[in-house]
Amino acid sequence: MSVIALLGVTASGKSAAALTVARRHGDIEIVSVDSMCVYRGMDLGTSKPSRAEQAEIPHHLLDLVDPDEEFTVREFQRAARQAVAGIAARGHHALLVGGTGLYLRAVVDDLVFPGRYPDIAAALEAELHEGRAGVPDLHARLTLLDPLAAGRVTPTNQRRVVRALEVTLGSGRPFSSFGPGLEAYPPSPVTMIGIATEPEEVDARIARRMAGWLDAGLLDEVRALAGRPAGISRTARQALGYRELLAHVEGGAPLQACCEEAVRRTRGFARRQASWFRRDPRIAWTSPEVGPVELLDRALGAHEPRR
Repeated sequence: MSVIALLGVTASGKSAAALTVARRHGDIEIVSVDSMCVYRGMDLGTSKPSRAEQAEIPHHLLDLVDPDEEFTVREFQRAARQAVAGIAARGHHALLVGGTGLYLRAVVDDLVFPGRYPDIAAALEAELHEGRAGVPDLHARLTLLDPLAAGRVTPTNQRRVVRALEVTLGSGRPFSSFGPGLEAYPPSPVTMIGIATEPEEVDARIARRMAGWLDAGLLDEVRALAGRPAGISRTARQALGYRELLAHVEGGAPLQACCEEAVRRTRGFARRQASWFRRDPRIAWTSPEVGPVELLDRALGAHEPRR
C-alpha cells in the first residue's frame, strides 16, 4: 500500500489524470484534497467528480458537510487520516488529488494545528485598532516569549504575529513548539507529483471552464445555494465562481461582470497555487517528455510487492 499525491494548480488536469491511472491499476482509491469539494450541493464550480465517476472509482472526502457549516483544516485532516487508514486496511493505494496546498500539507506532513483562543486574539486586535500598540510592538513581545517563532515572522506581518502571540499566550507554550511551520519540508513517506502547466494555458482553460460551467447550469446551482433556509457559511461563500455569482444572485450585480471577475480572481489564485507548490522541493514535476500518468505509474510500480 502506498500514499501518492497528485497536485497542481486549478484547471491543470489533475482529476482526469487520476481517473486514467485509477482505471488502469484497479487498486487505487482517490482522496480529494479540495477545501470546497467537502460541501454538498457545490458540484459544478468545484469540478467535483460526477456520480458516474464516483461509482466507477472509490472517492473520499466529497460531500462531507452542508454549505451552511464551517469545515476547518483540522477537521479535514482527521477525515483524511480515517480515509487513508481505511484504504490501507483494504490493501489499496491512496491517491491524494487536489490543489488546496494547506490541506495537502496537513495530510502529507501530519501538521499539528494549535487551538484557537478568540478572546486573546480579540484583545490583541483591539490593542492594534485602538493605537495602544503597533504590529512591531507585538512582534517585540513575541520575541521575548518565543524567539524562534518571532524569527520566522516579519515584524510587520500582522496576521501571523497576532496568531503566534494568540497561541503562545492562550496555550501557555511557545507557538514554535507546535512544529517547524510551513517553511520546513521534512522527509515524507508520501510521493508527490506535480502537474506543470504554463500560465497562459491555465488562463485559457480557466476561461473555457467558466463558460462550460455556466452552460451546464452553474448559475442555477448558485441560486439553489442562495435559497437554502440555513444559508451559506462564510467559508463556502469564498469559493471562487460561487462568490462572484452570489454577488449577481443576491446583490444584482451584472452577470457578465461577475463572470469576468470570477475568471480574473481564479487566474490570480492559480498563480498563488503555483508559487506555493514550487517552494516544496519534494515534488517531482511533469515535463513535456514525461506526463502525470507516466509519473504516477512509476510511483505505483515502485510500491508494488516483489514477486
